[in-house]
Amino acid sequence: IEPNVGVVAVPDARMDWLTDFYKPKKTTPAVIEFVDIAGLVKGASRGEGLGNKFLANIRETNAIVHVVRCFDDENVIHVEGSTDPVRDIGIIDIELIMADVEMVERRIDKAQKAAKSDKKFLHEVELFTALRDWMNDGNSARSFQCDEEDRAIIATSELLSLKPIIYAANLDEDGFADYQNVSYYKQVEEIAAKEGAQVIPVCAKLEAEIAELDGEEKAMFLEDLGIQESGLDRLIKASYTLLGLISFLTAGEDECRAWTITNGTKAPQAAGKIHTDFERGFIRAEVVAFEDLKANGSMNAAKEKGLVRSEGKEYVMHDGDIVLFRFNV
Repeated sequence: IEPNVGVVAVPDARMDWLTDFYKPKKTTPAVIEFVDIAGLVKGASRGEGLGNKFLANIRETNAIVHVVRCFDDENVIHVEGSTDPVRDIGIIDIELIMADVEMVERRIDKAQKAAKSDKKFLHEVELFTALRDWMNDGNSARSFQCDEEDRAIIATSELLSLKPIIYAANLDEDGFADYQNVSYYKQVEEIAAKEGAQVIPVCAKLEAEIAELDGEEKAMFLEDLGIQESGLDRLIKASYTLLGLISFLTAGEDECRAWTITNGTKAPQAAGKIHTDFERGFIRAEVVAFEDLKANGSMNAAKEKGLVRSEGKEYVMHDGDIVLFRFNV
């Protein structure tokens, strides 16, 4: 009934390298929070099961990872009695859309009242009425066509079917080994392609086994499977990217740390992630790209080649920037 919350480290080989290089007292990776919500049943938007409660939990997230069953096994019960990814995705989509239609109706009412005293709200009435009609035909807010300005207005309404989505196609071991030829997987891929969503093949059974291993054992197990990283690691990275997040790095003997920022963040705001004083008194940022530091083997060697740059307030941070902020308060 209650969602399970897991805070997981974002896998980052750069952090492993920096830790080996600096031998810091502490290493702090970037993290992402997953909220595991119980499955929705048909009719959830009308309060079937514990639908309304679960829908409220989804509303608080930034994106959705939709785990879709893509295997047959008579020993593993399916609530609908058979495996059908298209039907399953459709059920969830409709529940999210129907919950959204209610919210859109309320938004239209609010805009109509506001338009009596301020005509600028008439456009909002038109926009949300068009969106409601689109959604009443079973379409998600994600796939509604409009310009950037209108998209920004719709984004203020916290709609469930507007959230970006990743489909985690859950296969059995045989299917996972050859997922490109599994018809269930192809069906999920087709749906994702229409929405511009991602699909990640996973095998929950194998993931449970991988989770029990660490270090060399895990590496050997993955090698035997012919894969470089676990499905969980791929899912974490894909989620991080889907949310438009990147990491900048700070490194030294005290701590090596990855800091999470939104793609497009400027240097002073990135500095503010470490401490508000850093942003308030920002002077400059001394920046070296991780790959440049790694290729040259030391900060001094990178400096000699002119690869350590001094950047000002307008500098837009890049993923993998190693930074030392100069500030004065």
